[in-house]
Amino acid sequence: MKNIYRIEKVADYNKINGVETLHPLVSIIDFSKVDSEFSEHTHFYYGVYAVFLKEVNCGELRYGRNKYDYEEGSLVFISPGQLLELIRNPEVTTRKGWALIFHPDLIHGTSLGRHISEYTFFSYDINEALHISERERRMVLECFDKISYEIAQPIDKHSKKLIVNNIQLFLDYCIRFYDRQFITREHLNQGSIEQFDRELNNYFETEKPQTIGLPSVSYFAEALHLSANYFGDLVKKETGKSALEYIHLKVMNIAKDRVLDETKSVSEVAYELGFKYPQHFTRMFKKSVGVSPSEYRSMN
Repeated sequence: MKNIYRIEKVADYNKINGVETLHPLVSIIDFSKVDSEFSEHTHFYYGVYAVFLKEVNCGELRYGRNKYDYEEGSLVFISPGQLLELIRNPEVTTRKGWALIFHPDLIHGTSLGRHISEYTFFSYDINEALHISERERRMVLECFDKISYEIAQPIDKHSKKLIVNNIQLFLDYCIRFYDRQFITREHLNQGSIEQFDRELNNYFETEKPQTIGLPSVSYFAEALHLSANYFGDLVKKETGKSALEYIHLKVMNIAKDRVLDETKSVSEVAYELGFKYPQHFTRMFKKSVGVSPSEYRSMN
């Protein structure tokens, strides 16, 4: 792999873009005002958080073998530890867009630091960028402008709080924008839920429960070519239940039918469904149905 840029610090990203580092832990970059050239295929390792607002089709971002759903007027969120590939569009010579880069140390000990895991879109990957309207774009740029203003000021006792609060405000807006996107792409989401149901039903028609165990959220996310977080958020928005709750309900519905087969013991049913220990099956069944498997069998 060639041309790997390791972005461990905010200054590292500023340097490759020819931008002065005004604050050691955070930067806002307007790509239309920088002059930097990378090779056609360039790899980046991120040790920082990064958000990109793309405003021209200057190329593709890839994570592993997968391509980001990254069009004009879209936002992509990168978390520390990701390795990305940028494939430049040779037909475009002018870069246009924005980047927000901030180091994890900036948010340590803050409300944002404590709740950063709730911004699940930092773990989205393919076909999952946030496509924003012109009005939403203006709101994003207003937040970036406020952050830029604070970065340009001499650091004082108020700097960190104001910068972090504005980053959190921006991310909170993005939660709202994603909620809107889930709604406007409802027809696509419904297709994903229907495919999830088919995959879930097919799972129990094979020997996978015995060989793999109980189905996991990550298993079905991979089957649908979605990140686990995006898949979980999609299921929650469409069904009102978490993906794990949805899976467990399906498991229990199947269990209720199989428990009524008196040729099999409760333990055999448990193993068929992928439970390693029958007592775990009994505990989940009683919590879901209200009675134990044996009691349910005797009642029907």
